[in-house]
Amino acid sequence: MNAPVPTASRRKLDGARRFAALVRKESFQIVRDPSSILIAFVLPLILLFLFGYGVSLDTQQTRVGLVIEETTPLTDGLAASFKASRYFDVAVGRDRRQFADDLTLGRLRGIIVIPSNFTADFDAGHNPQIQVIVDGTDPNTASFVQNYAQGTVATWERLRQAETSAIQQPINVEQRFWFNPELTSRSFLVPGSIAIVMTLVGTLLTSLVVAREWERGTMEAMMATPVTAAELLAGKILPYFLLGLTSMTLCVMLAVFLFGVPFRGSVFALYALSAAFLMPALGQGLLISAATKNQFLASQLALISAFLPAFLLSGFLFEINSMPTVIQWITVIVPARYLIPSLQTVFLAGDLWPMFLHSILVMLGIGAVFFVAAARSTRKRVG
Repeated sequence: MNAPVPTASRRKLDGARRFAALVRKESFQIVRDPSSILIAFVLPLILLFLFGYGVSLDTQQTRVGLVIEETTPLTDGLAASFKASRYFDVAVGRDRRQFADDLTLGRLRGIIVIPSNFTADFDAGHNPQIQVIVDGTDPNTASFVQNYAQGTVATWERLRQAETSAIQQPINVEQRFWFNPELTSRSFLVPGSIAIVMTLVGTLLTSLVVAREWERGTMEAMMATPVTAAELLAGKILPYFLLGLTSMTLCVMLAVFLFGVPFRGSVFALYALSAAFLMPALGQGLLISAATKNQFLASQLALISAFLPAFLLSGFLFEINSMPTVIQWITVIVPARYLIPSLQTVFLAGDLWPMFLHSILVMLGIGAVFFVAAARSTRKRVG
């Protein structure tokens, strides 16, 4: 005769079987549900292509008007420097009024005026000046035009001093940019967009799928079984956790092999950061679904409470230090704030574990808060 299985062992075995059944059920649900595949794989590809090709903070070939009020060898040399600049697409004229309408209509981003007294002031040593008129409706582009114009003039002046032996040679400043030598925005936009993709996969997908079960009544049916709240939440989370890591892997492969973003860190650091970030993302989705029980409302709350903060308050596009103090305090509870700089560091700089460990601990802490709130909300619904 076989010895009877102890009660504690039987409970553990039954719990493992229930958990495996829940995971299998959720896995089949993901495969059968087209919206899950759409959100997990198609939508990330669209976002990655948009951020990789459609969004760029690099300002090159900005169209400007160059006004030369008096043609002299000196002004021709300065004009040639502007024409040779890779930052400007120059249209040359003799009067600033011929470019006024183009600036108003947005065809030009700026007008650079070399005045008629430029050569005379230069020869007399009276500190000659040029005028830069920019379109202030786009402050970033306006700053770029102004700074690039100043840099072009400074480069032209250094070349003239180098050609004139009577004038002391200027001090040359050698600049080096670490981690992103070409200063391409794609190199930090694409890693940051991976965090946005994981937010959508984790929070939006989880909130929609669980809310759908609330609407159909299948959630109440599962809660009528011996399944505990912890088993239910864990069984719901694991398939979407693996789905999120799979989506992240696809995005990383596209970032490296398609967009040419360097990957200087370790795969272990990448997955450790991603796994830690999925905890608050999935926990937030579960909490939203348990609180709303409605797909439409859950999707709206997921977009407002997860996607928009990840996009606007994480440092992805806007520097956190430049935000108002109150908004900076709010960004502390945004999980993407800790993932995005860590991902950018993994891609561009390498492993920096003191930074990574701090980010992982904070994200796990935020995730624990969401899971506790989701579990309590689920138990309230059961009771």
